[in-house]
Formats: sequence, C-alpha cells, structure tokens
Amino acid sequence: MPVAPLVRRRKPGYSLEAPFYLSDEVFAADLETIWARHWIHVGVEADVPQPGDYNVVGFGRYSVVIVRGADGVVRAFHNVCRHRGARIINDERGSAAKLVCGYHRWTYDLSGPLVFAEHLSPDVERNCLGLKPVHLRSLSGLLFMCLADDPPADFSEMEEIVRPYLDPHDLRNCKIAKQEDVVVAGNWKAVMENNRECYHCGGHPELLKIFFQFFAHTEADVKPRQRAYYERYRRIQAEMVDIWEKNRLPWDLVELLEGRPTAFRLERLALDNHGESYTVDTRVASKRLLGRFQNPRLGALSLHTQPNSWNHFLSDHAVIFDILPITTETTLLRTKWLVHKDAVEGADYDLQNLTQVWRTTNGQDATFVRWQQLGVSSPAYEPGPFSPNENQVEKFLGWYIDRMAEGTPAN
Repeated sequence: MPVAPLVRRRKPGYSLEAPFYLSDEVFAADLETIWARHWIHVGVEADVPQPGDYNVVGFGRYSVVIVRGADGVVRAFHNVCRHRGARIINDERGSAAKLVCGYHRWTYDLSGPLVFAEHLSPDVERNCLGLKPVHLRSLSGLLFMCLADDPPADFSEMEEIVRPYLDPHDLRNCKIAKQEDVVVAGNWKAVMENNRECYHCGGHPELLKIFFQFFAHTEADVKPRQRAYYERYRRIQAEMVDIWEKNRLPWDLVELLEGRPTAFRLERLALDNHGESYTVDTRVASKRLLGRFQNPRLGALSLHTQPNSWNHFLSDHAVIFDILPITTETTLLRTKWLVHKDAVEGADYDLQNLTQVWRTTNGQDATFVRWQQLGVSSPAYEPGPFSPNENQVEKFLGWYIDRMAEGTPAN
C-alpha cells in the first residue's frame, strides 16, 4: 500500500488508519524514515561498565555494537565485518580485548581500526578497513544512537535542557540490577501510544497506588467523585515543590514534543502515599540512594523521548524503558532497573520488590496493546477520536506524521 497518501490524509485528533499498524510497506518506511534518521534511545552506559564490554542492539536489517574502549570512551559501530560482511558479534553482550569476526578472524581494535587480517594482499590499504562508526551520544549516562550520516543537530539542545535534571541521579555510577525483555504483539506505534496516555490506567491498580493521574490535568477536568483525590494530589505536589526547591532539583515541565526532530518531555512528579519510589509500599526499594541524595522522598523525574523511550529517575533507582521494532506486528519492550553501583542485592535491595510494580504494569500494557492490534486487524476498524487526556498520543502521532511527510516520497 502506498505510504504517502496515508500520511497526507491522516486526520488530527483521531487514531491512525489500519495500514499504519498492519502494512509491511508502512513498516519498511518507518524503519527508513524514523528509525534510521533520528536519535534512538538504545541503552545506558551501565550496559558497558568496563573497557572491553560490548552490547549489541538492532532493528530491521541494522545491527550495532556498542563498546567501551580501552580509553574508557563508549563508541558504536555497525556490526558488519569489512571483509565479506559477516556479522562480527553474534551474542547480545559480553567482554573482549578485541572485536574478532568468527568467520575469517579479521580483528578490530575496540576503537574501530582493523588490526589483524591474515593473508590480506599487501596492496590493500588497511587503514580504510576499520569498522564503520555509528553516531553515539551519552546524555548523563543515557545512550542515543543515530544511523544517519548527518544526525539531527537539535540533540545538543535537548542535552542542554535535560542534563541539569538528570545529573543529580548520577547514572554513570549506577549498575543494572535487572533487565527484562518482553516481545509485545503489536506494532511499535501502538506500544508508544499506549504509554503516552493514562486513560487506561484503571487497568494498572498497582501503579495507581503510586502514580497520580492528575499531573497533566487542570482543575476544570476534575469530576466531583475525584475531588478528594485531586486535593490530595495538590497537597502532596506543594510539599514536593518545597522539597525539590530545597534540594535544588529542577522540576518544571518542559514539553517539546512537536515541530522538531529530537522531541522530548521532561517533568519531576509527585508520587502518592509515602512518595519515595515505584514499589508496592511506595517506600524506597534500595537503601543505597543514588548520587548524593540523602532524602528518599524526591518523587520521580520523568523523561520521554520520541520515538522510543520513557524513563523514571528516583532517589534510589532508575527505570529505563526503550522499544525496538521487530516486525510489523511485534515490538521488543526492554526494561532496565538501575541501582547505585555499590548497592548489594539482598542487603540494600530486594530484586522482587525493586521490579514488581513495573513488571506487572508491563504485562498489563502488553495485553492492552495486543487487544488494540487484534482490533485494528478487523475490517470493521476505523479511526476513532481521542479524548482530551490523550493529548500526548496526539502529539506523538503528530510528530510521527510530520517526520514521515518530510521523508516519504510524494508519490
């Protein structure tokens, strides 16, 4: 199905037409126009904590090795041998002194140059056969890559705004306590849409003991039955603003989700009840707090980046989410729980307690996305109107349509 007409006729304020979730041609255009040209969140520096550590990420036909060099610098390279194109690294993560292709043993330094190739003709210029680099940026320990030759330049603007919010959580001195991968039976856009609204949050009872639904609402939206809940939110929000100000933590909403290639949303949020962490009892999950924090009650810093990540940073840990498209109708949802590098499992934190709320929420969300994917597959489906509290879904789809319109041939 031609992609350009679908993009042109998209009706703002309504869900997308079915081919956006079902068409292999649209999916191929997504990979080329969105995923291969924009900054994609792919992990954290804690994925490669020591020199020689590597991590492989990919989508579509692309495979990329992220590796920390002997000099401590984290770099990214296409996972393609410069001999006859074999994939060099065939496991997800590991550690090595050099990157060695298993086919003919061509060997590359961790910084990219070819350092060994037996039987290579003497007239071949070895200096031209290093691994092909991929643009990689670390934003306070969050890793973003871009496959384009000329990546969007506005990443630096995002970095300048986000860094003061994120630096106090000191992600570079964190370790990964747990990673969980879930294959969701839905198109990647359906996964992002689901994350961008809380209209469905009645289906997350565990999360609602912690997370206020009113952070994006005005008083005019509050129904009489919600009045007591709203007043509690206002009281706790005021308390948290005082705490954030005393700890010199920036907290104001920054929302730049449209009209730019590198789009994001950033805000520090009050949490309900004890307000310390995303745990069943809303207390901290780890006794070893991040950075220089001494107060466990700091709420949650929320960072969402287009097109594929959402993240929560607390006093005691961070929860990092990113998605990667697998096929037209399947998506990898990857979640990482980060704690202080010196925190000890079983002494400072219990892994079940640390992960329970978001593991449960991920399972519920995977079900909701599967239901949507099944529904849009029906001939009876037609785009429906968004409610006012789905405004971030509209902003995500507006961003997506704008990017596709810029990158998709008119015919």
